[in-house]
Amino acid sequence: MSRRTRLEVPLLDLKGQYAVIRDEVEEAIRRVLESQRFILGPEVEALEHEIAEYCGVPFAIGCASGSDALLLALIALGVQAEDEVLCPAYTFFSTAGSVARLGARPVFVDIDPATYNLDLESARKAAAGCTRLKALIPVDLFGQACDLESLLSLAEELDVCIVEDAAQAIGAEDAQGQRCGSRGAVGCFSFFPSKNLGGYGDGGIITTRDPELAARIRALRVHGAGPKYHHSMVGLNSRLDELQAAVLRVKLPHLGTWTAGRQANAARYDEAFRGAGARLSGEPEGTGRLRLAVPRPAQRGARHVYNQYVIRVPAAARNGLRDALLDQGIQTEIYYPLGLHEQACFSALGGARGDLRETEAAAAETLALPVYPELSPEQLEHVVRSVVAFLQSS
Repeated sequence: MSRRTRLEVPLLDLKGQYAVIRDEVEEAIRRVLESQRFILGPEVEALEHEIAEYCGVPFAIGCASGSDALLLALIALGVQAEDEVLCPAYTFFSTAGSVARLGARPVFVDIDPATYNLDLESARKAAAGCTRLKALIPVDLFGQACDLESLLSLAEELDVCIVEDAAQAIGAEDAQGQRCGSRGAVGCFSFFPSKNLGGYGDGGIITTRDPELAARIRALRVHGAGPKYHHSMVGLNSRLDELQAAVLRVKLPHLGTWTAGRQANAARYDEAFRGAGARLSGEPEGTGRLRLAVPRPAQRGARHVYNQYVIRVPAAARNGLRDALLDQGIQTEIYYPLGLHEQACFSALGGARGDLRETEAAAAETLALPVYPELSPEQLEHVVRSVVAFLQSS
């Protein structure tokens, strides 16, 4: 008898997505090639209008990456050297890296263990020790909107602007039914290929309701020029190219279907893992029969878009589980293995292990499973069986 072929489950299957939209994408790329316009042309302008409408704001400004979106937003809001900016320590590096590039100081805040988003009381406590606080960067981590209602009140109390890092959360909605990127001073999105709306390379976009801020960002992305060759500000070269915009315009009408696929897969994971005895994130370990926590569903009225589906296991079991899954052909990822307050490049800020308990626990215990919409029922069941089998036997 021949040995059964191992079922492979990649972390993300962009080839499957491309197979569905190949003809549309190739037509869009040909359109750009025939035009011979490659930088800030009609495709970028059209995408900006479409994203603005999608997010429910009047303005969207394309740029070279999600990291640049954050940097441009901070420059436009006047963040300068020695200023302070609150941001979570449990996030991708660019959230704080963009602050540091300006010579400003990222002030690291802990997270809520149930949602992994910025903790309001930790932010308030950190703000009390600041003397030059200029902005607050909440992150809609893993595709779940942060508590913008409470954060807007805190920002008003502190007299600072909100720069919403919605890189992983296009289409997500808060408990008031408002789209991510629509309520702060600016919203910052990434079109990195692994995002729910991903390009074929780097790209980003900034959303805002403020016409003056939009105009400033448009100038800053082209070295602060306006009109051409006349510079009232020092900006940077951060332009979204036409090819990326054309691809993203093809993908945007499919985003609702793809998001629904991610949500359906997340719901299947929830049902299967909860049936095996898992608990919800934020609940004490030992609450369920299985040493596993699944993501807490979005609040009533909110919309989670599951850029990642992140489970939580005891720290002593996490790396072993990841290795066991890889042996079964299942790819996973650790978002993120180290809090930013412990990164070597930020050591001068004085952060140390023990400062942010929830961040450090999440960094040691979380693991992202495949959740992309093309994931087949057989692949999902294979993931569930493998996770449960490991945790039951270890």
